[in-house]
Amino acid sequence: MPNPCPIVLDLDGTLIDSAPDIHACVNAVLRQHRIAPLGLPRVRSFIGGGVELLWSRIMAACRIDPAHRPELIAAFMARYHDATALTRLFPGVTEALGRLADDGHPLGICTNKPMGPTRHVLQHFGLSQLFPVVIGGDTLPKRKPDPAPLRLAFDQLGGPGLYVGDSEFDADCAAAMPAPFLLFTGGYRLKPEAELPHLAAFDRFEQLPTLVADAAMTRPA
Repeated sequence: MPNPCPIVLDLDGTLIDSAPDIHACVNAVLRQHRIAPLGLPRVRSFIGGGVELLWSRIMAACRIDPAHRPELIAAFMARYHDATALTRLFPGVTEALGRLADDGHPLGICTNKPMGPTRHVLQHFGLSQLFPVVIGGDTLPKRKPDPAPLRLAFDQLGGPGLYVGDSEFDADCAAAMPAPFLLFTGGYRLKPEAELPHLAAFDRFEQLPTLVADAAMTRPA
């Protein structure tokens, strides 16, 4: 195909539905500290900005004394590092990634998920070999929506390309680069699709290779 280009993808809410595992880890910590558990939709709405923001939102929702923050996050990370039992790939992800790789697109990950859990979940689903570049939420001092992590991912892949994500964090990060953004509408976004700047949107991963091909054809060789 003409003009292969780097493709960087978000992870949670884009390639994987990890909310059930995150929810389970959160509630295990809350119960351990005799705090009432939260429902899955509430926890899902807190996902996207990384562990620190996740727990800022949980602590505000549960009115937890900020003095307990370090121990709560430490207890969460001990469970979260290898939590994959409830996590699932979104339908069609493996096939779409295989097609993109076969078409010559260098693939990378840019996520606010910490590097340890990111590496573990990619290995768990047999995807590690597809991603020579992985930027986690603790790779740099700044996280999405700051463009620094996405910029680093593109630099390591050899140049500018497309970003694929599901949330406000991803859309704002791509806009700040700026980079063309493809929006997966089946993830964890809170705002309406129309309020997120994007080149194109999709709700099934079998659509992604065609969207990438269309966008790549408009890029200079």
